[in-house]
Amino acid sequence: YGNIENEPIWRQKTVKPSSEKLLKCSICKKPVEQDKAKNQFLPFCSERCKTIDLGKWLDGKYVIEGDELISEPEQ
Repeated sequence: YGNIENEPIWRQKTVKPSSEKLLKCSICKKPVEQDKAKNQFLPFCSERCKTIDLGKWLDGKYVIEGDELISEPEQ
């Protein structure tokens, strides 16, 4: 698809520049505005999705694998 002007109109609407990547919200899967000035909730689409994600972390639904920390006994 070299020259977009030579493509049929239906194809022109679906072709995006390769530098523009589509980012989807990890919670609701809606497209995310990638400009931080326009979307203060990046990488989420909204405050709602950001809060849902935080809740999952706090509920222990997300974990980062690694060695378990061993606390030193109190003296």
